[in-house]
Amino acid sequence: MGGLRLDSAAGRWVLLTTVLGSGMAFLDGTVVTVALPTIGRDLDASFAGLSWISNGYLVTLASLILVGGSVGDRLGRKRVYLAGAVAFALASLLCGLAPNVGTLVGARMLQGVAGAFLVPGSLALLQTTFHPDDRARAIGTWSGLAGITTALGPFLGGWLVEAASWRWVFLLNLPLAAIVVLVGQRHLLESRDPTVTGRPDLLGAVLGAAGLAASTYGLIEEDVVIGLLGVAVLAAFVLVEARVAHPMLPLGIFRSRQFSGANGVTFAVYAALGAVLFLLSLVLQQALGYSPLAAGSATVPLTVVMLIFSSRSGALAQRIGPRIPMTVGPAVIALGMVLMLRIDVGGSYLTQVLPALLVFATGLVITVAPLTSTVLAAADERHAGVASGVNNAVSRAAGLLAVAGLPLMAGFDASSEVGGEALIDGFHRAALLGAALTLVGAALAWLTIRSDVLEAAGPAEDDLEGCFHCAVTHTPTPHREPEPIGRPVE
Repeated sequence: MGGLRLDSAAGRWVLLTTVLGSGMAFLDGTVVTVALPTIGRDLDASFAGLSWISNGYLVTLASLILVGGSVGDRLGRKRVYLAGAVAFALASLLCGLAPNVGTLVGARMLQGVAGAFLVPGSLALLQTTFHPDDRARAIGTWSGLAGITTALGPFLGGWLVEAASWRWVFLLNLPLAAIVVLVGQRHLLESRDPTVTGRPDLLGAVLGAAGLAASTYGLIEEDVVIGLLGVAVLAAFVLVEARVAHPMLPLGIFRSRQFSGANGVTFAVYAALGAVLFLLSLVLQQALGYSPLAAGSATVPLTVVMLIFSSRSGALAQRIGPRIPMTVGPAVIALGMVLMLRIDVGGSYLTQVLPALLVFATGLVITVAPLTSTVLAAADERHAGVASGVNNAVSRAAGLLAVAGLPLMAGFDASSEVGGEALIDGFHRAALLGAALTLVGAALAWLTIRSDVLEAAGPAEDDLEGCFHCAVTHTPTPHREPEPIGRPVE
């Protein structure tokens, strides 16, 4: 039962490398949001254009994240992870140099492709590198640090937009990627899934990506025909995965009621988060008149609440089980979204925005630690990349489809710029729908999640970091005897 110890120098280097690499992908999911109004003015983008700047990244990330996990299991997690970091840096450079909306959207899609190899690879490396006694704590610490990176995105984005240019939101990734490659090449250990044989599931990869892309396009552009075509392609994807010998998405993983239920809660909660958080930054700047830095600073309470309570939430979930937190947490998120109905033109930050954000953040902290601790508890360790990819794909696809459906939900004209009262009214409608969706997640958690599902996940240590994640979910693995993963390759 070998593996690195978290308190060793080698273990800390591995943790640093995985946090920085995956942090780039998480950061780009939030840092861009606060820069969207400025990008829209500079590049003359419509609401649909702004949606595609956000969704171009999410569409390829969500479509290929299963491929990324599977390829890492097959070819080597270290190799694929470092290649993803290099590709992410190159795509970020293209984003920073983009002269128009079309080029920026294309570069963002390339970022998503690269991110699909970073996100599942980081968790799989931790799962297969650390000693079983330290694995839950290592992944919990990673999740807390990566969650901080995600939550700081809006503030960092606002500061870069005002201090320099929105282009630096993307160019910041270049030095981070350089550190990941240099440190990772030296300190990461290679591992593979020895049970993976046969040809890769190329047909599944193509159908999954095409179906999600077509569905998203149909929602954003309000094209019913293409949207229905996307749904049909996704149905074909499921049929193919049920029949091929070595599927990209092994459907048998959903036989676990805990895994399926937790992913259902993930979809409901993250769809609501995606829609509301996307609009919140636009509302603060285009309706309430905040500067980019002020809009980014407005979300700092999310980070503060996370820093104070995330570790306690993770330990609590280990002690009492995830069922109650996963039921109460989404209900509190829903209450925070209902409080957002008080946000209006001319309103005070202290009386309208801050109370809603504090309640909203409290619900997130209660929800995400047990959610991320449950979602992979039923998955075999040898499928580390695929299993983490499944949950990441669910969370990303949820946010993607929610943002794509905003014009329909909020009553916006996607072909023009939206602002003022129309933006406020649409935001209120989205907040109400988001609250309803999170309540569905709460009900689903109560009906499907067992309180004892984490009993095999290891001791409930007080210093176990919570796994707060606004963009994507991850989890500590169960504390059980690992199956063979092959001898590490230097």
